[in-house]
Amino acid sequence: MTSSSATSSQPNRPPRPNLAFRRLRGRRSPAEFAAAVRRAAREIGERVSCDARYIGRVEAGEIRCPNYAYERVFLHMFPGRTLTDLGFAPRSSVRGRGRGARTDEDTPPVHSQSPAQSTSETRGPGEPYDTTQDPYDTHINYEESDVLRRAFMTGGGATVAAASLGPFGLALDASAAERPVRRAGSSEAGALEEAVRRIRLLDDRHGADGLYRRAAAPLRAAYALLDAGATRQATADRLHSGAGELAISVGWLAHDSGRFDDARSHYAEALATARMTGDPALEAHAFCNTAFLARDAGRPREAVRAAQAAQRIARPLGSARLMSLLALREAGGWAGLADRTGCAQALTRAHALYDRGSSDADPEWMTFYGEAELEALEAQCWSTLGDWTRASRHARRAAHLQDPHFTRNIALYTAELADDLARGGRPDEAAAAGMRVLDLLDEVQSSRIQAMLAGTARVLLPHRRASGVSAFLERHASTPRQV
Repeated sequence: MTSSSATSSQPNRPPRPNLAFRRLRGRRSPAEFAAAVRRAAREIGERVSCDARYIGRVEAGEIRCPNYAYERVFLHMFPGRTLTDLGFAPRSSVRGRGRGARTDEDTPPVHSQSPAQSTSETRGPGEPYDTTQDPYDTHINYEESDVLRRAFMTGGGATVAAASLGPFGLALDASAAERPVRRAGSSEAGALEEAVRRIRLLDDRHGADGLYRRAAAPLRAAYALLDAGATRQATADRLHSGAGELAISVGWLAHDSGRFDDARSHYAEALATARMTGDPALEAHAFCNTAFLARDAGRPREAVRAAQAAQRIARPLGSARLMSLLALREAGGWAGLADRTGCAQALTRAHALYDRGSSDADPEWMTFYGEAELEALEAQCWSTLGDWTRASRHARRAAHLQDPHFTRNIALYTAELADDLARGGRPDEAAAAGMRVLDLLDEVQSSRIQAMLAGTARVLLPHRRASGVSAFLERHASTPRQV
C-alpha cells in the first residue's frame, strides 16, 4: 500500500469542473443520468454501478479520466465523440511520470516499480468490478484511491485499517481499531464502501482463504467508526450500511473457507445492524447469506426459513433479480430436506423472476448473479437430490457461461461438474473436469473448492483404470493444500 506521503501525478493541481460533461447531462438529475449510464452499460455487457455521487465527482473535475469500462460506456452513449469531447483529460496525462510509467494501455505491467511512482486512470467509486485491472497488480495507482487514502490517513488509526483494503493489497494494522478516532465524515464512509467492493473483487478473482484473516481488522475498524459517531445523519446511515455489508463480506470469506461458526456470527452481526437502522436491503442480504450458510452447514430447514424471511423483506424493494436469487436459496433448502416438489417449485419461481431482467433496483452486491450463477445453484439443488444427470448438465452450462474474469467461480462450477460426473458414472469426463480445476488452483484459494475436489477424488478411486483418472488422482494427491 502506498504511504500517505506518496504523491500522485500533479497532486497540487486543483480540479477543473467538467462543463462539457455537465452539458451532456442536460436537464436530468445526477441520479437520473447515473441510471442512464447503468442502462447503457448493460446494453454493451459492461459492469458499472454508477450513482449520483460518481456523476457529481466527474462534473466537479475530480475524475480527470474514467477507467476503461466507463470509457466504453460513455463512448457508447455519445457515439462519434472522444473522451476529450466529453471533457476528460487525455489518458496519457493522468499516467505516472516515473521510470516505469506505461504509455500505452497494452503495455505489460512493470512490477519492479514502486507503487508511489505511477498513476493511472481514475476508478469510479460506484464500480465494484473493474475487470480491466488485476487487483493484485500493486504498481497501479488510481487518483481517486490516492485522494481517498490521504483523507483517511488523517482520520485516526481505525480508519487507516479500513482504508488499507484498497487496490494495493490487504496489509492491515490489527491494533488500529483500538485507537481513538474522530467523528466520521463522508470520506470515511466512502472508504468503507470501497473496502467492501475490494473484498468482493478479490474474492471473485482469488477465492476466500487468502483474504479472511486480513479482512477482520477492517471490520473491527468499521464498527469503531460507528462507535465514534458521525458528523451527519446521512453519513451515519452510510456507515451503518457499509459496516453491515462489510460484515456480510467478511462472513462470506469465513463461509467459503469453511469457518461456518465465524460466518454465522458475522451474518448475525450484519442482521442486527440492519434491524437497528431499519435497512431492509441490508436485512435481506444478511438473510440471503444466512440461508446459504444454513444449507451448507446441514441445516436445510433453517435455510428455507431464512430464504423465505429474506423474500418477505425484499419484496417491496422491487428487484426481480434479488427475488430470483432468494428463491434459489429456498430451493437449496428444500433440496436438503429431500423435498423434490418444493425444490422444483422454488426453481420455477427463480427462473421466472430472473427472466424479468435486471433493473436499477438491483443491489450492487448482486453483480455476481447472472445466468451462470443461476445454472450453478440449480446444479447444486439437483446434486443434493441425487439427480446427477441434471446436475452435471446445469453445472456444465454454468462453467461455460461464466465471465472469464471470475476465476473463482469458474473453478467452483467446474468442480461441481467434476463431482456430478463422477457420481453419475462418467469417470473419464470427471477426471478431465477435475484437471481443469487443478489448473486454476494457483490463482484460486477456496477451501470449498478443495473439499469438493477431494470428494471427487474419493469417488474416482475405484475407477483408476478409466481414461485420465489415474493422472488426475496422482496430480490431486501431489497438490499441496492451501492454508
